[in-house]
Amino acid sequence: MAQQNNEEGTALIHMQKPEWRGSMISASFNFINSIIGSGIIGLPYALAQAGLPLGLLLLVLVGFITDYSIVLLIKGGHLSGSNSYQSLVQSTFGFPGFFILSALQFLYPFIAMISYNITTGDTLTKVFQRIPGVGPDHILAERHFVILLSTVMFTLPLSLFRNIERLGKVSFLSMVLTLTILIIVMIRAATLGPQIIPTENAWAFAKKNAIQAVGVMSFAFICHHNSFLIYNSLEQPTLSKWSRVTHISVGSSLIISAAFAVAGYTTFTGYTQGDIFENYCRDDNLATFGRFCFGFSIITTFPLECFVTREVVSKVICSRPLSKAEHVAITLLIVAVCTALSLAFDCLGVVLELNGALSATPLIFIIPSACYLKLHPGRWFQSEKLIPTVLIIIGLFVMITTLIMTGLFPQDCSHGVEMFYCADANISGTMPPE
Repeated sequence: MAQQNNEEGTALIHMQKPEWRGSMISASFNFINSIIGSGIIGLPYALAQAGLPLGLLLLVLVGFITDYSIVLLIKGGHLSGSNSYQSLVQSTFGFPGFFILSALQFLYPFIAMISYNITTGDTLTKVFQRIPGVGPDHILAERHFVILLSTVMFTLPLSLFRNIERLGKVSFLSMVLTLTILIIVMIRAATLGPQIIPTENAWAFAKKNAIQAVGVMSFAFICHHNSFLIYNSLEQPTLSKWSRVTHISVGSSLIISAAFAVAGYTTFTGYTQGDIFENYCRDDNLATFGRFCFGFSIITTFPLECFVTREVVSKVICSRPLSKAEHVAITLLIVAVCTALSLAFDCLGVVLELNGALSATPLIFIIPSACYLKLHPGRWFQSEKLIPTVLIIIGLFVMITTLIMTGLFPQDCSHGVEMFYCADANISGTMPPE
């Protein structure tokens, strides 16, 4: 089964009906939704890791690689006669390839759900503290309690749905909320940014954690699981049509992502956290509204990722539809493990780096290129095989280096603590000084 959603929160449910055929415009819109999701929230942190100029160059590079590998994926499908990512890998590398892809497609949404819980805990605690009578010592300001509360009241009940179509309206809502958050971050960049003194080397061309930043960017841009679904939704799908849809979608997403990343990073420079909303002060009303939008988006996205994870488990272990009891048991197990891990780890930046390295990088850089190299006729040193070969090498380098550096040099997090600059009355308020 193709994964239905990414770390950005998109569901393309209405396109699952095979008789549905749409225009290139509607396909492009759905593809942009597929890319622009919750992963965008960590892009300012990626610039803090890499440095602003190099970070932007890397973001453009990841966007280019995403564009190229998506087209490559469909080309591989044409060569093998496959109509899904899973069938392409299975027809190319047999059951071992199918098993590896299934593991990666399990790992990506599973780690994403952990990051969603972490974000919910960090984000909604500050929203609740804007309620009169709720202070830093109140139970609603305790991230562990908020994570458990949102799990019991919202994410678990929604995750128990057997029919994912019942969650299909999340796609449009998620896009609206993401654009709202972008506007808020850009406004605060203009009103709050000038009041915060930039950190040392804030405008340096490059920083030592640039490779880790690529992992975060890969997590934000991954959308390959929806590629075949969107391609098959086109009226009379062709490679030329698909290339135009991909270029428009990835290009538009890159512009939005770059604007968000630059606005967030230039506001806080070296203080930028893995969750950009951790940087805003508790009594910043505009940021609080942004936190609410993002927290709501995350809560409604979690069940979609749980659906994907559960389906991967059912396909690999059961090889048949789950009974009602099995459905409930597996859902409870997945949600419980995710919740336990999110209670134990509260640094979103590290989680984004790990998910980018362990799952997003192989799914974007390595697997599409490997499938194309094996399926394409001719010798290995042909020019058409040069770029896929380079992408595999880059993917392996980014994957291994990110894992090593994340393990050896984990990044510090604020862990929900109010940032030091919020003590300034002018900064902590919603209005800039005159």
